[in-house]
Amino acid sequence: MYEDVGIDSESGEGYYMSMRNDAWAALREHFSEPVRDALWGHIYLTPDMAALTTSPAFMRLTRIMQLGPAYGVYPGATHTRAVHSLGVYYLSRRLLLSLAERGAIAWISAQGVRSFLCASLLHDVGHFPYTHSLKELPLRSHESLTGDLIREEPLRSLVANTGADPYFTAAIVDSNLPDAGNGELRFYRKLLSGVLDPDKLDYLTRDARYCGVPYGVQDVDFILSRFQPHLERGVDIDSRGIPCVESLLFSKYLMYRTVYWHRFVRSATAMIKKALLEGLREGSVSKEKLYGLDDSGLFELLSEEVLPIFSLARKVRNGQLYTAAVEFPFDKDRHSPLLDIENRFRHEEALAAELSLAAGRRIPAAELIIDVPEPVSFETDLYITDESCYFGDSSGIFKAEVLNSFEKSLRIVRIFVDSAHEYHVKLYREVVTKLKF
Repeated sequence: MYEDVGIDSESGEGYYMSMRNDAWAALREHFSEPVRDALWGHIYLTPDMAALTTSPAFMRLTRIMQLGPAYGVYPGATHTRAVHSLGVYYLSRRLLLSLAERGAIAWISAQGVRSFLCASLLHDVGHFPYTHSLKELPLRSHESLTGDLIREEPLRSLVANTGADPYFTAAIVDSNLPDAGNGELRFYRKLLSGVLDPDKLDYLTRDARYCGVPYGVQDVDFILSRFQPHLERGVDIDSRGIPCVESLLFSKYLMYRTVYWHRFVRSATAMIKKALLEGLREGSVSKEKLYGLDDSGLFELLSEEVLPIFSLARKVRNGQLYTAAVEFPFDKDRHSPLLDIENRFRHEEALAAELSLAAGRRIPAAELIIDVPEPVSFETDLYITDESCYFGDSSGIFKAEVLNSFEKSLRIVRIFVDSAHEYHVKLYREVVTKLKF
Protein backbone atom coordinates (compact mmCIF):
# COMPACT_ATOMS: atom_id res chain seq x y z
CA MET A 1 0.00 0.00 0.00
CA TYR A 2 2.77 2.46 0.93
CA GLU A 3 4.72 1.69 -2.24
CA ASP A 4 1.75 2.87 -4.30
CA VAL A 5 2.25 6.44 -3.08
CA GLY A 6 6.04 6.32 -3.08
CA ILE A 7 6.80 6.73 0.63
CA ASP A 8 8.73 5.23 3.52
CA SER A 9 7.14 1.78 4.03
CA GLU A 10 8.33 1.51 7.63
CA SER A 11 7.11 4.76 9.15
CA GLY A 12 4.13 5.28 6.87
CA GLU A 13 4.66 9.00 7.37
CA GLY A 14 4.22 9.86 3.70
CA TYR A 15 1.01 7.84 3.51
CA TYR A 16 -0.64 9.69 6.36
CA MET A 17 0.66 13.01 5.03
CA SER A 18 -0.99 12.13 1.71
CA MET A 19 -4.24 11.32 3.50
CA ARG A 20 -4.14 14.66 5.32
CA ASN A 21 -3.44 16.54 2.10
CA ASP A 22 -6.35 14.80 0.40
CA ALA A 23 -8.67 15.66 3.31
CA TRP A 24 -7.60 19.31 3.16
CA ALA A 25 -8.30 19.34 -0.56
CA ALA A 26 -11.76 17.82 0.04
CA LEU A 27 -12.53 20.67 2.42
CA ARG A 28 -11.04 23.54 0.45
CA GLU A 29 -10.93 22.90 -3.28
CA HIS A 30 -13.48 23.20 -6.10
CA PHE A 31 -16.17 24.95 -4.04
CA SER A 32 -17.07 27.13 -7.00
CA GLU A 33 -20.90 27.05 -7.06
CA PRO A 34 -22.49 29.79 -4.92
CA VAL A 35 -25.98 29.72 -3.47
CA ARG A 36 -27.24 32.94 -1.92
CA ASP A 37 -28.82 32.38 1.47
CA ALA A 38 -30.68 35.09 3.40
CA LEU A 39 -29.13 33.94 6.68
CA TRP A 40 -25.53 32.94 5.95
CA GLY A 41 -24.81 34.82 2.72
CA HIS A 42 -23.03 32.89 -0.04
CA ILE A 43 -22.89 29.14 0.47
CA TYR A 44 -20.37 27.45 -1.83
CA LEU A 45 -20.70 23.91 -3.15
CA THR A 46 -18.64 21.86 -5.55
CA PRO A 47 -20.31 21.30 -8.94
CA ASP A 48 -21.08 17.68 -8.03
CA MET A 49 -22.56 18.66 -4.66
CA ALA A 50 -24.61 21.35 -6.38
CA ALA A 51 -26.06 18.58 -8.55
CA LEU A 52 -27.51 17.01 -5.40
CA THR A 53 -29.65 20.12 -4.85
CA THR A 54 -31.49 19.58 -8.16
CA SER A 55 -32.24 15.91 -7.49
CA PRO A 56 -35.95 14.99 -7.08
CA ALA A 57 -35.39 14.08 -3.41
CA PHE A 58 -33.86 17.46 -2.58
CA MET A 59 -36.32 19.42 -4.73
CA ARG A 60 -39.14 17.90 -2.65
CA LEU A 61 -37.68 19.77 0.34
CA THR A 62 -38.32 23.06 -1.47
CA ARG A 63 -42.02 22.18 -1.17
CA ILE A 64 -41.98 21.43 2.56
CA MET A 65 -42.10 24.39 4.92
CA GLN A 66 -39.69 24.05 7.81
CA LEU A 67 -42.25 25.15 10.40
CA GLY A 68 -45.45 23.85 8.84
CA PRO A 69 -48.46 25.84 10.07
CA ALA A 70 -46.40 28.35 12.10
CA TYR A 71 -46.87 30.92 9.33
CA GLY A 72 -50.43 31.33 10.65
CA VAL A 73 -48.90 33.00 13.72
CA TYR A 74 -45.63 34.26 12.22
CA PRO A 75 -46.34 35.18 8.57
CA GLY A 76 -42.63 35.23 7.70
CA ALA A 77 -42.16 31.57 8.64
CA THR A 78 -42.43 30.24 5.10
CA HIS A 79 -38.83 29.05 4.73
CA THR A 80 -38.33 25.49 3.56
CA ARG A 81 -36.45 22.38 4.59
CA ALA A 82 -34.28 22.91 1.51
CA VAL A 83 -32.82 26.22 2.74
CA HIS A 84 -32.38 24.72 6.20
CA SER A 85 -30.48 21.80 4.66
CA LEU A 86 -28.19 24.19 2.81
CA GLY A 87 -27.59 26.00 6.10
CA VAL A 88 -26.69 22.74 7.86
CA TYR A 89 -24.27 21.92 5.05
CA TYR A 90 -22.69 25.38 5.30
CA LEU A 91 -22.18 25.13 9.08
CA SER A 92 -20.94 21.54 8.78
CA ARG A 93 -18.20 22.59 6.39
CA ARG A 94 -17.20 25.49 8.64
CA LEU A 95 -17.22 23.19 11.65
CA LEU A 96 -15.06 20.54 9.99
CA LEU A 97 -12.59 23.12 8.69
CA SER A 98 -12.23 24.50 12.21
CA LEU A 99 -11.79 21.05 13.76
CA ALA A 100 -9.31 19.97 11.07
CA GLU A 101 -7.15 22.97 11.93
CA ARG A 102 -7.22 21.90 15.59
CA GLY A 103 -6.14 18.30 15.03
CA ALA A 104 -9.02 16.33 13.47
CA ILE A 105 -7.05 16.23 10.21
CA ALA A 106 -5.16 13.32 11.82
CA TRP A 107 -8.14 10.97 11.47
CA ILE A 108 -10.37 12.31 8.71
CA SER A 109 -10.13 11.13 5.10
CA ALA A 110 -11.07 12.84 1.85
CA GLN A 111 -13.89 10.37 1.24
CA GLY A 112 -15.09 10.78 4.82
CA VAL A 113 -15.10 14.59 4.48
CA ARG A 114 -17.16 14.44 1.30
CA SER A 115 -19.52 11.89 2.83
CA PHE A 116 -20.06 14.12 5.86
CA LEU A 117 -20.78 17.16 3.69
CA CYS A 118 -23.23 15.15 1.57
CA ALA A 119 -24.89 13.77 4.70
CA SER A 120 -25.30 17.30 6.05
CA LEU A 121 -26.85 18.50 2.80
CA LEU A 122 -29.16 15.48 2.47
CA HIS A 123 -29.95 14.80 6.14
CA ASP A 124 -33.64 15.73 5.73
CA VAL A 125 -34.49 14.20 2.33
CA GLY A 126 -36.58 11.52 4.04
CA HIS A 127 -38.41 14.03 6.24
CA PHE A 128 -42.18 13.98 6.41
CA PRO A 129 -44.28 16.91 5.15
CA TYR A 130 -46.00 19.53 7.28
CA THR A 131 -43.40 19.72 10.06
CA HIS A 132 -44.03 17.00 12.71
CA SER A 133 -47.68 16.18 12.05
CA LEU A 134 -46.71 12.62 11.15
CA LYS A 135 -44.15 12.15 13.93
CA GLU A 136 -46.28 10.02 16.28
CA LEU A 137 -47.89 7.91 13.58
CA PRO A 138 -46.76 4.27 13.19
CA LEU A 139 -44.29 5.08 10.42
CA ARG A 140 -40.60 4.56 9.79
CA SER A 141 -38.25 7.26 11.08
CA HIS A 142 -37.28 9.97 8.61
CA GLU A 143 -33.60 9.15 9.29
CA SER A 144 -34.20 5.59 8.10
CA LEU A 145 -36.01 6.84 4.99
CA THR A 146 -33.13 9.25 4.33
CA GLY A 147 -30.64 6.40 4.57
CA ASP A 148 -32.59 4.40 2.00
CA LEU A 149 -32.87 7.31 -0.43
CA ILE A 150 -29.12 7.99 -0.30
CA ARG A 151 -28.36 4.33 -1.06
CA GLU A 152 -30.84 4.18 -3.95
CA GLU A 153 -30.74 5.76 -7.40
CA PRO A 154 -30.49 8.52 -8.39
CA LEU A 155 -28.91 9.83 -5.17
CA ARG A 156 -26.54 6.88 -4.94
CA SER A 157 -24.74 7.84 -8.16
CA LEU A 158 -24.95 11.57 -7.46
CA VAL A 159 -23.34 11.09 -4.04
CA ALA A 160 -20.66 8.82 -5.52
CA ASN A 161 -19.89 11.51 -8.14
CA THR A 162 -18.86 13.89 -5.32
CA GLY A 163 -16.18 11.45 -4.16
CA ALA A 164 -18.29 10.38 -1.17
CA ASP A 165 -19.29 6.84 -0.28
CA PRO A 166 -23.10 6.41 -0.46
CA TYR A 167 -23.29 3.83 2.33
CA PHE A 168 -20.99 5.85 4.59
CA THR A 169 -23.05 8.98 3.87
CA ALA A 170 -26.30 7.15 4.68
CA ALA A 171 -24.82 5.70 7.87
CA ILE A 172 -23.90 9.16 9.17
CA VAL A 173 -27.61 10.09 9.09
CA ASP A 174 -29.12 6.72 9.97
CA SER A 175 -27.39 5.53 13.13
CA ASN A 176 -29.11 2.12 12.84
CA LEU A 177 -26.87 1.24 9.92
CA PRO A 178 -23.82 -0.76 11.14
CA ASP A 179 -20.59 1.21 11.45
CA ALA A 180 -18.24 -1.78 11.27
CA GLY A 181 -16.08 -0.28 14.02
CA ASN A 182 -15.26 2.78 11.95
CA GLY A 183 -14.07 5.55 14.28
CA GLU A 184 -14.34 8.20 11.57
CA LEU A 185 -18.03 7.35 11.04
CA ARG A 186 -18.78 7.68 14.75
CA PHE A 187 -16.95 11.03 14.75
CA TYR A 188 -19.19 12.38 11.97
CA ARG A 189 -22.32 11.07 13.64
CA LYS A 190 -21.40 12.98 16.79
CA LEU A 191 -20.80 16.14 14.78
CA LEU A 192 -24.13 15.99 12.96
CA SER A 193 -26.17 15.14 16.05
CA GLY A 194 -24.91 16.59 19.32
CA VAL A 195 -25.39 19.39 21.82
CA LEU A 196 -24.10 22.19 19.56
CA ASP A 197 -24.56 20.51 16.18
CA PRO A 198 -24.97 22.30 12.82
CA ASP A 199 -28.63 21.24 12.65
CA LYS A 200 -29.59 23.06 15.87
CA LEU A 201 -27.35 26.04 15.15
CA ASP A 202 -29.09 26.55 11.82
CA TYR A 203 -32.71 25.82 12.69
CA LEU A 204 -32.74 27.87 15.89
CA THR A 205 -31.09 30.87 14.25
CA ARG A 206 -33.03 30.55 10.97
CA ASP A 207 -36.43 29.96 12.56
CA ALA A 208 -35.93 32.97 14.84
CA ARG A 209 -34.99 35.15 11.85
CA TYR A 210 -37.99 34.17 9.75
CA CYS A 211 -40.44 34.32 12.66
CA GLY A 212 -39.12 37.74 13.67
CA VAL A 213 -38.35 36.70 17.25
CA PRO A 214 -35.01 37.25 19.03
CA TYR A 215 -34.89 34.07 21.07
CA GLY A 216 -33.10 31.56 18.83
CA VAL A 217 -30.09 33.45 17.51
CA GLN A 218 -26.77 31.73 18.27
CA ASP A 219 -23.25 33.19 18.25
CA VAL A 220 -21.93 30.72 15.69
CA ASP A 221 -18.53 32.34 15.21
CA PHE A 222 -17.72 32.20 18.92
CA ILE A 223 -19.10 28.67 19.28
CA LEU A 224 -16.84 27.38 16.51
CA SER A 225 -13.86 29.12 18.11
CA ARG A 226 -14.34 27.18 21.37
CA PHE A 227 -14.59 23.69 19.84
CA GLN A 228 -11.85 21.09 20.17
CA PRO A 229 -12.07 17.82 18.18
CA HIS A 230 -12.33 14.45 19.89
CA LEU A 231 -12.48 11.22 17.91
CA GLU A 232 -15.01 9.51 20.21
CA ARG A 233 -17.02 12.48 21.53
CA GLY A 234 -17.00 14.55 18.35
CA VAL A 235 -16.33 17.92 19.94
CA ASP A 236 -15.33 19.24 23.35
CA ILE A 237 -15.32 22.84 24.53
CA ASP A 238 -13.44 24.82 27.14
CA SER A 239 -15.12 26.69 29.98
CA ARG A 240 -15.31 29.89 27.92
CA GLY A 241 -17.82 28.05 25.72
CA ILE A 242 -20.20 27.25 28.60
CA PRO A 243 -22.35 30.36 27.96
CA CYS A 244 -22.84 29.10 24.37
CA VAL A 245 -24.42 25.89 25.63
CA GLU A 246 -26.52 27.82 28.14
CA SER A 247 -27.67 30.16 25.39
CA LEU A 248 -28.65 27.27 23.13
CA LEU A 249 -30.58 25.48 25.88
CA PHE A 250 -32.53 28.58 26.82
CA SER A 251 -33.09 29.45 23.15
CA LYS A 252 -34.47 26.01 22.48
CA TYR A 253 -36.82 26.35 25.45
CA LEU A 254 -38.07 29.77 24.32
CA MET A 255 -38.52 28.68 20.70
CA TYR A 256 -40.57 25.67 21.78
CA ARG A 257 -42.65 27.86 24.05
CA THR A 258 -43.30 30.68 21.57
CA VAL A 259 -43.04 29.01 18.15
CA TYR A 260 -42.74 25.24 17.84
CA TRP A 261 -45.45 24.42 20.40
CA HIS A 262 -47.61 27.52 20.05
CA ARG A 263 -51.33 26.67 20.53
CA PHE A 264 -52.03 27.42 16.87
CA VAL A 265 -49.28 25.03 15.73
CA ARG A 266 -50.34 22.33 18.20
CA SER A 267 -53.96 22.56 17.03
CA ALA A 268 -53.14 22.37 13.31
CA THR A 269 -50.73 19.46 13.67
CA ALA A 270 -53.13 17.60 16.00
CA MET A 271 -55.95 17.92 13.48
CA ILE A 272 -53.84 16.60 10.60
CA LYS A 273 -52.52 13.82 12.81
CA LYS A 274 -56.05 12.77 13.82
CA ALA A 275 -57.20 12.62 10.19
CA LEU A 276 -54.17 10.57 9.11
CA LEU A 277 -54.40 8.17 12.03
CA GLU A 278 -58.03 7.43 11.19
CA GLY A 279 -57.05 6.97 7.55
CA LEU A 280 -54.33 4.48 8.52
CA ARG A 281 -56.67 2.62 10.88
CA GLU A 282 -59.41 2.36 8.26
CA GLY A 283 -56.99 1.40 5.47
CA SER A 284 -57.87 4.34 3.21
CA VAL A 285 -54.31 5.65 3.61
CA SER A 286 -51.26 3.42 3.38
CA LYS A 287 -47.91 4.11 5.00
CA GLU A 288 -46.22 3.93 1.61
CA LYS A 289 -48.48 6.73 0.34
CA LEU A 290 -47.21 9.03 3.08
CA TYR A 291 -43.52 8.50 2.36
CA GLY A 292 -42.21 11.02 -0.12
CA LEU A 293 -45.12 13.48 0.04
CA ASP A 294 -44.60 17.23 0.16
CA ASP A 295 -46.97 19.68 1.87
CA SER A 296 -49.29 20.06 -1.13
CA GLY A 297 -49.30 16.32 -1.72
CA LEU A 298 -50.37 15.70 1.86
CA PHE A 299 -53.33 18.05 1.56
CA GLU A 300 -54.19 16.62 -1.85
CA LEU A 301 -54.27 13.13 -0.35
CA LEU A 302 -56.62 14.29 2.41
CA SER A 303 -58.75 16.39 0.07
CA GLU A 304 -60.24 13.23 -1.43
CA GLU A 305 -62.33 13.02 1.77
CA VAL A 306 -62.72 9.25 1.58
CA LEU A 307 -63.52 9.54 5.28
CA PRO A 308 -65.56 12.34 6.89
CA ILE A 309 -62.68 13.10 9.26
CA PHE A 310 -60.53 14.13 6.29
CA SER A 311 -62.49 17.38 6.37
CA LEU A 312 -60.10 18.37 9.18
CA ALA A 313 -57.43 18.97 6.53
CA ARG A 314 -59.67 21.42 4.69
CA LYS A 315 -60.36 23.24 7.96
CA VAL A 316 -56.64 23.48 8.71
CA ARG A 317 -55.88 24.83 5.26
CA ASN A 318 -58.63 27.43 5.65
CA GLY A 319 -57.42 28.45 9.11
CA GLN A 320 -60.51 27.02 10.87
CA LEU A 321 -58.61 25.49 13.74
CA TYR A 322 -59.96 23.81 16.84
CA THR A 323 -59.63 25.93 19.98
CA ALA A 324 -57.96 24.96 23.25
CA ALA A 325 -60.95 24.66 25.59
CA VAL A 326 -59.05 23.11 28.52
CA GLU A 327 -55.36 23.06 29.43
CA PHE A 328 -53.51 21.39 32.28
CA PRO A 329 -49.90 20.37 33.00
CA PHE A 330 -48.74 16.94 31.92
CA ASP A 331 -48.64 14.56 34.89
CA LYS A 332 -46.26 11.68 34.24
CA ASP A 333 -48.07 9.24 36.53
CA ARG A 334 -51.55 10.08 35.25
CA HIS A 335 -51.09 11.02 31.61
CA SER A 336 -48.31 8.72 30.38
CA PRO A 337 -50.86 6.29 28.84
CA LEU A 338 -51.90 9.14 26.52
CA LEU A 339 -48.45 9.14 24.90
CA ASP A 340 -49.61 6.08 22.97
CA ILE A 341 -51.53 7.61 20.08
CA GLU A 342 -53.90 4.66 19.68
CA ASN A 343 -54.74 4.79 23.40
CA ARG A 344 -55.26 8.53 23.13
CA PHE A 345 -57.70 7.96 20.26
CA ARG A 346 -59.82 5.69 22.49
CA HIS A 347 -59.79 8.26 25.30
CA GLU A 348 -60.98 10.94 22.91
CA GLU A 349 -64.04 8.81 22.14
CA ALA A 350 -64.69 8.21 25.85
CA LEU A 351 -64.25 11.89 26.70
CA ALA A 352 -66.57 12.98 23.88
CA ALA A 353 -69.23 10.60 25.20
CA GLU A 354 -68.84 11.85 28.79
CA LEU A 355 -69.04 15.49 27.72
CA SER A 356 -72.06 14.82 25.50
CA LEU A 357 -73.86 13.28 28.46
CA ALA A 358 -72.96 16.17 30.79
CA ALA A 359 -73.79 18.93 28.30
CA GLY A 360 -76.97 17.33 26.98
CA ARG A 361 -75.79 17.76 23.38
CA ARG A 362 -73.79 15.60 21.03
CA ILE A 363 -70.08 16.34 20.86
CA PRO A 364 -68.64 14.04 18.15
CA ALA A 365 -65.29 12.40 18.86
CA ALA A 366 -64.10 13.73 15.50
CA GLU A 367 -64.51 17.27 16.85
CA LEU A 368 -62.43 16.73 19.98
CA ILE A 369 -58.69 16.11 20.22
CA ILE A 370 -56.50 15.36 23.23
CA ASP A 371 -53.10 16.86 22.50
CA VAL A 372 -50.12 15.64 24.53
CA PRO A 373 -46.67 17.01 23.65
CA GLU A 374 -44.00 14.35 23.42
CA PRO A 375 -40.92 14.51 25.67
CA VAL A 376 -38.43 17.18 24.60
CA SER A 377 -34.74 16.68 25.28
CA PHE A 378 -32.22 19.28 26.38
CA GLU A 379 -28.89 17.59 25.69
CA THR A 380 -25.97 18.55 27.92
CA ASP A 381 -23.40 15.80 27.33
CA LEU A 382 -20.62 18.11 26.19
CA TYR A 383 -17.18 17.69 27.78
CA ILE A 384 -15.46 20.75 29.30
CA THR A 385 -11.75 20.22 28.70
CA ASP A 386 -10.21 22.60 31.24
CA GLU A 387 -12.59 21.48 34.00
CA SER A 388 -12.38 17.74 33.21
CA CYS A 389 -16.13 17.25 33.53
CA TYR A 390 -19.32 17.37 31.49
CA PHE A 391 -21.46 20.46 31.13
CA GLY A 392 -24.13 19.19 33.52
CA ASP A 393 -21.54 19.04 36.30
CA SER A 394 -20.10 22.43 35.45
CA SER A 395 -22.91 24.87 34.76
CA GLY A 396 -24.13 26.63 37.86
CA ILE A 397 -27.52 27.30 36.27
CA PHE A 398 -28.60 24.41 34.06
CA LYS A 399 -28.73 21.56 36.52
CA ALA A 400 -31.00 18.57 35.96
CA GLU A 401 -33.80 20.08 38.01
CA VAL A 402 -33.77 23.26 35.89
CA LEU A 403 -33.94 21.29 32.65
CA ASN A 404 -36.75 19.19 34.10
CA SER A 405 -38.64 22.37 34.94
CA PHE A 406 -38.16 23.52 31.33
CA GLU A 407 -39.78 20.36 30.05
CA LYS A 408 -42.54 20.49 32.65
CA SER A 409 -43.53 24.03 31.72
CA LEU A 410 -43.60 23.13 28.02
CA ARG A 411 -45.63 19.94 28.23
CA ILE A 412 -49.21 21.15 28.47
CA VAL A 413 -52.07 18.74 27.80
CA ARG A 414 -54.78 20.49 25.78
CA ILE A 415 -58.29 19.53 24.79
CA PHE A 416 -58.90 21.02 21.36
CA VAL A 417 -62.51 21.19 20.16
CA ASP A 418 -64.51 22.66 17.33
CA SER A 419 -65.44 26.22 18.30
CA ALA A 420 -69.12 25.19 18.40
CA HIS A 421 -68.39 23.09 21.50
CA GLU A 422 -65.93 25.39 23.26
CA TYR A 423 -68.46 26.91 25.67
CA HIS A 424 -69.86 23.55 26.79
CA VAL A 425 -66.44 21.93 27.23
CA LYS A 426 -65.26 24.88 29.34
CA LEU A 427 -68.50 24.74 31.33
CA TYR A 428 -67.98 21.07 32.11
CA ARG A 429 -64.19 21.12 32.38
CA GLU A 430 -64.40 19.08 35.59
CA VAL A 431 -65.49 16.14 33.42
CA VAL A 432 -62.22 16.51 31.54
CA THR A 433 -59.98 16.91 34.59
CA LYS A 434 -61.64 14.03 36.46
CA LEU A 435 -61.58 11.56 33.58
CA LYS A 436 -59.37 8.60 34.41
CA PHE A 437 -56.75 8.29 31.73
